[in-house]
Amino acid sequence: MEKTKSYPISHFAGFIMSLVLTFVAAWVALKTTLSFNIVLWVIGTLAVIQAGLQLFMFMHINEGEDGKVQIVNIAYAVFCAAVIVVGSIWVLTSGHAAH
Repeated sequence: MEKTKSYPISHFAGFIMSLVLTFVAAWVALKTTLSFNIVLWVIGTLAVIQAGLQLFMFMHINEGEDGKVQIVNIAYAVFCAAVIVVGSIWVLTSGHAAH
C-alpha cells in the first residue's frame, strides 16, 4: 500500500477532530441543561460520527484495491452488532426469565 503525501497531516487533522467531538460531548453532558434523553442522543450521535471519522482517517477504509469489499464487511459487522444488541435487550426486557 502506498502512502500519500498528506499522511501526517490527515492523521493530525483526524486526531484534532476526534478531540473536538469528545470535548463537545463532554460539554453537552456536563454543562447544558438539556434533558437526559436529549443528552444521550447527542452523545450517541457524536460517537457514531467519531467512529466514522476514525474509520476513514486512521483505518484508511477508503484506500485499497477494492473499497467496496471493505464497506460490505463493515456493513455486515454493524448488522451483527445490531442483532446482538437488540436481541440482548429484547431477551432481557421481555420477561422470559421470570417464573
